[in-house]
Amino acid sequence: MKRALFIFLAIVCLPILNTAQQIDAVDFISPFYDGVAAVKKNDQWAFINNNGDIMVDFRDDLVLTQTADGSYPIFYSGRCLIKERKEGISYFGYIDITGNTIIEPRFLNATNFSYGKALALELIKEDAGENVALEKNIVYYKYVEVVINTAGEIENYINPKGVYVALDKDFLRNPPKITSKRISENLVAKKDENGKWSVIKLNSSE
Repeated sequence: MKRALFIFLAIVCLPILNTAQQIDAVDFISPFYDGVAAVKKNDQWAFINNNGDIMVDFRDDLVLTQTADGSYPIFYSGRCLIKERKEGISYFGYIDITGNTIIEPRFLNATNFSYGKALALELIKEDAGENVALEKNIVYYKYVEVVINTAGEIENYINPKGVYVALDKDFLRNPPKITSKRISENLVAKKDENGKWSVIKLNSSE
């Protein structure tokens, strides 16, 4: 009796299981990166593996990367950029291949990973003391360009002095630009105020 019930359930449920992951009527399918491809449906994106199974379900917080084939989210080093709006300001973080948030959105801008590292703008809060007349603390914010690993840990400070910024949605309508760039696995090119470049050797994470 139990075996007959098991066979019956298997016959009834098998079509459901087979169609649960089926990808139909989508608007775009990207090439594969890191073993997954981005799939667009309406205004949301998902990721599928080589078997066509959905690895990351459809969502609207994935950051698009401009490529020769179009703009779509990409996984590099097992990480994909996400964006979250807080009080009108965009913050960037990363998910892993299962869709879990590995690095919480805290950066004012960030790049895709390459060789296990990414460039990001880390926001720093500075307490300048108390305004006695207004009876409130005076706080300043600045961002610094940093190199992070896939756990979100800072490995290098590209511009330790940083850039002061007004943490206001009217001022930060668009993410600040990252001015440095990766030129090899272990090197970053940094641009100064005069438009001159210098080369920085990255710390080893090993």
